[in-house]
Amino acid sequence: MDFFKKLERKYYKYAIRNLMYYIIILYAVGLAGYVMNPAGFFRVYIRYLSLDAAAILHGQIWRIVTFMVYPPALGSWQFDTIFMGIISLFLYHNLGRTLESIWGSFRFNVFFFMGIVGQVLACLAVYLITGRTELFTTGYINLSLFLAFCICFPDAQFLLFFVIPVKARWLAVADGCLYLYSFLFGSLSTRLVILFSLANVIVFFLMTRNYQRYAPKEIRRKQKFKREVKIKPQGATRHKCAVCGRTELDGEDLEFRYCSKCQGSYEYCMDHLYTHRHVTGEGSENT
Repeated sequence: MDFFKKLERKYYKYAIRNLMYYIIILYAVGLAGYVMNPAGFFRVYIRYLSLDAAAILHGQIWRIVTFMVYPPALGSWQFDTIFMGIISLFLYHNLGRTLESIWGSFRFNVFFFMGIVGQVLACLAVYLITGRTELFTTGYINLSLFLAFCICFPDAQFLLFFVIPVKARWLAVADGCLYLYSFLFGSLSTRLVILFSLANVIVFFLMTRNYQRYAPKEIRRKQKFKREVKIKPQGATRHKCAVCGRTELDGEDLEFRYCSKCQGSYEYCMDHLYTHRHVTGEGSENT
């Protein structure tokens, strides 16, 4: 955690602001190319743009970036592709912008680029171990984005089939079970793809968590505090006006404040906060 904070302070200025805007532009270019000419798009994508390990090892480094033009949703029909493609672009744009707003640009950049690096490593590992070249798209990167959102907002609701409200946590559990099954019973290449492509979710959250609360010293401090804290008796009140004696039990709309000019812990309701006599060491004085 401290290492990541130091890294963030040092390199924050290099973070790409609104990164999802640029990613969505790449997706939109790929979607437009597929809609205009599906066969031509796949031909150009596989020959020049896709994440091909053999081609990368022979110097075609640009594929590490250009494979991102593959849109997140492609249907069997033209209308289906346009409809689902636009919805997917809107969805992933919102997911990415939300995560960037709560993490900050630097952390979101690290998370997303870790996903890209994981995809590239998966592609190279499959090629070097099995000797086969497989088509790697942006599917796992988008899945990691979705899982990260579900971890941060487990109670957020999505409309399944545009009708059934389902909480994000259950969608994440379903995806997790599906990919766990694929990892346990799939082929070697499938396991490598899942391991490298989704590692950014695990690694990122491990890097950014605060583990100080799990330290033995911190645990003992919390236990000591719980033993020493006094439990409020049932029926007792927390606030009481020093002038009229009213408490929070006398009305749900009552508010109480301490007076900074009074010597001692004197609390007043809002009706007497500005009209009471200040209590000083020498007696009382008017407000």
